[in-house]
Amino acid sequence: MALIAGAEAIALLVAAAWYGYELFTGSPVLSLWGAVFTLGLLLAFSAWLFAVSVFLYRGYRWTRAAALVAQLFVLTIGVPTLTSGLVLAGLAMVVPAGVAIVLLFSNKVISHASRTGSPPPAL
Repeated sequence: MALIAGAEAIALLVAAAWYGYELFTGSPVLSLWGAVFTLGLLLAFSAWLFAVSVFLYRGYRWTRAAALVAQLFVLTIGVPTLTSGLVLAGLAMVVPAGVAIVLLFSNKVISHASRTGSPPPAL
């Protein structure tokens, strides 16, 4: 599950790099600041998914909820992309999100992600 979240974070980082390249090479946009804001959102969401994947790998409990929210966001974009005729792009979003949601509720992930914090300090 952590690998899926990490792969999605890398994909978002690549998309942000491509978006930033297009923005700074002079592609026409309706609103420059709106485009900069969108770039910031892509970078922030990528950083969030990187953090979720690292802490999910470490076994923290809160990461299951964060990963579920991320997958629901991906489905919110992926399903309309799939139904609008961009089948490959839609499948590239919907399939990993669906697999991740199923894995989030599997017994192995639930038992692994049961850590609540750091252990008490030893004297």
